[in-house]
Amino acid sequence: MKRVYNFSAGPSMMPEPVLQRAAAEMLDYQGSGQSVMEMSHRSKIYEGIIHSAESLLREVMNIPENYKVLFLQGGASSQFAMVPMNLMTKNNKADFVLTGQWATKAYKEAARYGTANVVASSKDKTFSYIPDLNPETFSKDADYFHICMNNTIYGTKYHTLPETGNVPLVADISSCVLSEPIDVSKFALLYAGAQKNMAPAGLTVVIIREDMIGHAMEITPTMFNYKTHADNDSMFNTPPCYSIYMCMLVLDWLKNTIGGLEEMKKINEKKAGILYNFLDNSKLFRGTVVPKDRSLMNIPFVTGNEELDAKFVKEAGERDFVNIKGHRSVGGMRASIYNAMPVEGVEKLVDFMAEFEKKNG
Repeated sequence: MKRVYNFSAGPSMMPEPVLQRAAAEMLDYQGSGQSVMEMSHRSKIYEGIIHSAESLLREVMNIPENYKVLFLQGGASSQFAMVPMNLMTKNNKADFVLTGQWATKAYKEAARYGTANVVASSKDKTFSYIPDLNPETFSKDADYFHICMNNTIYGTKYHTLPETGNVPLVADISSCVLSEPIDVSKFALLYAGAQKNMAPAGLTVVIIREDMIGHAMEITPTMFNYKTHADNDSMFNTPPCYSIYMCMLVLDWLKNTIGGLEEMKKINEKKAGILYNFLDNSKLFRGTVVPKDRSLMNIPFVTGNEELDAKFVKEAGERDFVNIKGHRSVGGMRASIYNAMPVEGVEKLVDFMAEFEKKNG
């Protein structure tokens, strides 16, 4: 059996023990005689799966009791509309910090439903840093303040949260969820596409404070109203059943194999440290992000020569380091080293980079 080191930004690697367990249960889940893929979402056995997934997520992330966990569909992109439709309903305005493509898309979508204010942007330097924020520029009467916590394409991350006072803080945490502890109580709403650290593509998780529910605009479609899903325990319609099951397995792995998010953070810091240390000392490769704003999950780098970048990507693929090409909007390379990427994978990548540098530096 062949397994490559997959540095894709998403869908990404899954933990091997999780894949092995899913394979063992593929045809017969716990003596039911059926696969999770084919069982009714209204059955008692599937009810146990979705409740277990929620319970594990609450435990692993330490989610307070006054927050609802919603298992939805439509990707984080659907949240770009759902958030304003449900939250931008008191003063019809929200603040945004533009730190990349996804933060910008969230801003543009919200602007269709109300006043969207850009309080800061790092577009001037290709989103290679998190901009300093001046609270004087914040809207005191905004319905919410939106950030993208970790920027998958550009490799930046908020290490300090904005101080928004009484304005609810909303964050897209798609590419950093479950990578380290997060204080959920500091946010009114968190959302994440699951295909990076939680599960296969198809599941979107929303963690929302209860007082944020029930205020949707009149025009909000039934399926875009958080109350619809909160009132029905994420079972208003057929949920993404298999992705939720896989999420349950990942959470079980995080809790019982890794030892929780503090331990996961240590492993992620070790992996990122190996690669950043190499980049900081390389004469050929360099990272593209301001050091203080570096992500633990997505590490973009370049040689400064497009032909050499292309050569590296090609030769990396031949050595089973796949999906390392940078996003089409920025070029170069990007190593996404989510939870499932083993330390060994990063060590071997760095060994290959050193070898490439000797031949091409």
